Amino acid sequence: MADWGRGQNPSAVDEMIDMENKRMAENLATKVTRLKSLALDIDKDVEDQNHYVDGMDTDFMSVTGLLTGSVKRFSTMTRSGRDNRKLLCYVSAGLVVVFFILYYLVTRART
Repeated sequence: MADWGRGQNPSAVDEMIDMENKRMAENLATKVTRLKSLALDIDKDVEDQNHYVDGMDTDFMSVTGLLTGSVKRFSTMTRSGRDNRKLLCYVSAGLVVVFFILYYLVTRART
């Protein structure tokens, strides 16, 4: 590029500079198009993820409601009479026994 002005007429130099500018402008336009496409893809991906997170929020709120209701029923049952406490102990012991039976079966199945 440094030798463009030596030994050539000014119109040829202007033509070469103009061609170089057009080539660089096309290259820039290609890069801008690629960046625009990437930005649109990122925007679509972010919108999809936002919808997914909003759905998870709704699911967590419903699970929180279910757990709150279960805890309230459990608290009511433990505060009531002696018969419910007996039943609670039997259910708890049964769950522990079922857990150990399942643990034994799973470890036996692995060997």
